[in-house]
Amino acid sequence: MPRLIVPPEDGATIDLEALIDWCESAAFDPGCEEGLAEAAPMLRALSRNRDFMSELAVAELKDRCAGQRRVNPYSAQVLLLHPPTDRYVLRAAFWPAERDHVVRMSGASAFLYHVPHDHSFDFLTVGYLGPGYGSDYYDYDPDGVAGADGEAVALRFVERSCLSEGKMLLYRANRDVHAQLPAESLSVSLNILASAPDQGWRRQYRFDTARGVIAQCMTVASAQLLLELAVGCGSGDAIDLAHDFAARHPVDAMRWTAWRTIGAGLADAAARLAHAEQGARSGSPLLRRAGEAALRNIHNGYEMACF
Repeated sequence: MPRLIVPPEDGATIDLEALIDWCESAAFDPGCEEGLAEAAPMLRALSRNRDFMSELAVAELKDRCAGQRRVNPYSAQVLLLHPPTDRYVLRAAFWPAERDHVVRMSGASAFLYHVPHDHSFDFLTVGYLGPGYGSDYYDYDPDGVAGADGEAVALRFVERSCLSEGKMLLYRANRDVHAQLPAESLSVSLNILASAPDQGWRRQYRFDTARGVIAQCMTVASAQLLLELAVGCGSGDAIDLAHDFAARHPVDAMRWTAWRTIGAGLADAAARLAHAEQGARSGSPLLRRAGEAALRNIHNGYEMACF
């Protein structure tokens, strides 16, 4: 499960600007787990400030949320505390209760309640307001995991607990899994997210905890969508690029996307079989698993479902 962080309880309280200044200094290194953990005393000190959140909310409302519209890529569940940088993100997340109007209208899954998932980044979090969301916590070893839908993963159940006020956890990327449960009443958490140079390529997964498998990859890079669009438009250059990416791209997810996109355009059964065999021989674990699955589908008579 996420690492429990117990910072010194010195009672210090800081404002948001003090936390931002510290995060911008050389003292903060979110590029590693221990470096991110070093931010715990500062984040805990901000969480003792009971005024900054309402002041920020009122300021945004008076400005018709112009600041959030400019820099906030998240849903309405998230209030950015500072524009994202290439090293970290500061944000507050809101966790409504199941009986609250927004959950009844949007559904629990809009807040990832009851959806077991991991994260593609390390992040530090503290309960700021309310009883906090609950979680059934699991962990797994990401070594050797290709990330294919349906892939078996040895999930280990750890415990069920809530992110109560003042409680601090450090979630480890692609290791800690939680199935979140609605808070008993509206709750807020404060987060510091690590942002890596390759963040756009990192993958987040939804899990089927009953079967112990990856149910689905929850993220896709914009470059993957652009390649599918270009190939779908029938461009010869795009198809050539897809072949190049399938063979040599450094990111498994893009190699898989390129291979799958090429296969989707093959009408000839023999060509589809050869393409599946090529995928099954790939040095990319993700693409190899997809090729093996395509071969199984072909041999079972589900040729059109291969890609």
